[in-house]
Amino acid sequence: IKHILSSIMRRCGRMTLPDRAAIRLHAISHDGRNHIEEEITMNKTRKLTALAAATAALAMLLAGCGAGNGNGSSNASSATEPPAGIDSSYTGDLPMPKVTERYDNHQSRDNVKDGGTLTLSITEVGPNWNYLSSDGNTGYMSELWSWYQPSLLMTDQVNGSPIKVNPDFLTDMKLVSKDPMVVQYDINPKAKWNDGSDIDWTAFKAMWEANNGSNPDYNPPSTDGFDRIASVEQGDSPKQVKVTYKTPYYPWQQVFGTLVNPKAADPKTFTQGWVKNPHNEWAAGPYKVDSFSDSQVTFVPNEKWWGNKPKLDKIVYKQMADTASLNAFQNGEIDAVEASTKDDIKAIRSVKDAQLRIGYSTKTRVLQYNGKSKPLDDLQVRKAITQAFDVNTYNNVQFQGLNWKAEQPGSELLLPFQKGYENNLPAEAKYNVDNAKKTLEADGYKMGKDGYYAKGGKTLEISFTFFGDDATQQALANAYQAMMKKAGIKVKVVNVAESKFSDTVSSGNYQVLPMAWQAPSAMTFVVSAPQLYTSDGPSNFTYVGSKKIDELVKKAGSLSDYDEQTKAVNAAEKEALKLYGTIPVSNPASYLGAKKGLANYGPSGFAGNLPQDIGWQK
Repeated sequence: IKHILSSIMRRCGRMTLPDRAAIRLHAISHDGRNHIEEEITMNKTRKLTALAAATAALAMLLAGCGAGNGNGSSNASSATEPPAGIDSSYTGDLPMPKVTERYDNHQSRDNVKDGGTLTLSITEVGPNWNYLSSDGNTGYMSELWSWYQPSLLMTDQVNGSPIKVNPDFLTDMKLVSKDPMVVQYDINPKAKWNDGSDIDWTAFKAMWEANNGSNPDYNPPSTDGFDRIASVEQGDSPKQVKVTYKTPYYPWQQVFGTLVNPKAADPKTFTQGWVKNPHNEWAAGPYKVDSFSDSQVTFVPNEKWWGNKPKLDKIVYKQMADTASLNAFQNGEIDAVEASTKDDIKAIRSVKDAQLRIGYSTKTRVLQYNGKSKPLDDLQVRKAITQAFDVNTYNNVQFQGLNWKAEQPGSELLLPFQKGYENNLPAEAKYNVDNAKKTLEADGYKMGKDGYYAKGGKTLEISFTFFGDDATQQALANAYQAMMKKAGIKVKVVNVAESKFSDTVSSGNYQVLPMAWQAPSAMTFVVSAPQLYTSDGPSNFTYVGSKKIDELVKKAGSLSDYDEQTKAVNAAEKEALKLYGTIPVSNPASYLGAKKGLANYGPSGFAGNLPQDIGWQK
């Protein structure tokens, strides 16, 4: 994990550390491709394809403290944000978006011009173009792949439901047997690889063999889901696939989100054959790579594409440091840029003919308490610091200058705009300094003359860790320290270099740590629950758990119905949060600066757009 965390930290995006350091857990990416267990990656997701919005991600991301905390019930601003975004001519306060709406200037194909160029920035190009291998498995390569490689799934709803097949590649996907579990895929008869061969059942078999972990010569980022499969066979024709599972796996819908060309599926080619070569012949998508280098990639329409004609004549990615991307947007070099700070937003709003697009992200900010460290190994101490935590003040500091106002979420697994969301926080977790003091006193602590509680002659002291030299993060640490002091709890603020984030997380060298989970898919909660809350969960960085929680989580993972899954997950999370190992803090915003007229691009929750539909509005 230390190697993985460190390697991804080198790909940090143009955000403060709390926004950019993220751990993807047992993940399948937004486009269905596997991501490594406990991968640190940047939240640099531009909702490009239908999949980019929550088609097959099975895990969440973890990052430092953050932005945004809404559950969708807040009406903090009476301003109404147009779907296209806020024009630079608007000088008023930023409005709050609605959690049920998308803010990507969503347009039908009929309202998108034919032609034009879209120019974007990217921090890294290659060198390994095989996104399905651990060496090429980056958020940046995911974005490049989404233009020219197969994307099997899609969703057009902000809440991510339902997940549908992308008709360009699949005509149907269904469960045909429960015992044993058998899933049938029907492939579009027109679907072909660029080399002229049919996309058929052999691509599914090749994908399974490369990702199931049985052959050590392959290097898949994760085997999750694929390791449950017993066989992949032809159905009634080569265009039909029957996938039989050894044991049930949910959500089965999201195992196959993309495919590997069988001609590129031998171990040597899979691991080494894509270095500095995007291999158009092994691809199948609306665009193809026209030219590429370490500093620029250009896509043009694929003449062999069988679906709707791509709207853009060209997509150009220019490699540049993220610190340079905002300047490039201001200078007109690129057409869109992400933002996270009030200074970023101010800069975007100063650009003529630009828009600021604001929507809810799919993140949940949290505080993690290290339950194996003293005094946080005491449940009552963890409960007391939760009761002493003034979440509203904390978030006011976090969002100062951003006009981002919403309520504290009650879950770390389901987002407030998802079906089945419940507030799973214990009633006693509410901010109340007097209750915090009562909790400590009932636990044997006594107030000292210095204003801090102590027990056995030892002052109650905990540490709060933050990273880098960002002023907002320093202010949050100071605010937390002041909150705890009111309750008689001493806090030592620990500032660690950004480069030490991975070491800190992997070593458990922290007590209170602000981070965030990100759900790349609406179905993330199904597999994230055991990772976050079971006693031995690989992403349980609180190190607390119970047999009861383990059993409840296991039950949730055995259910196939969405409503039953959310009911079981909520029951498990309610028990987990009673252990006070973690507390949800906020749901942040997603900010994008875009040149006016850019269609089908921007914040949209779990919803996404097919790459061929992105372009310039008529």
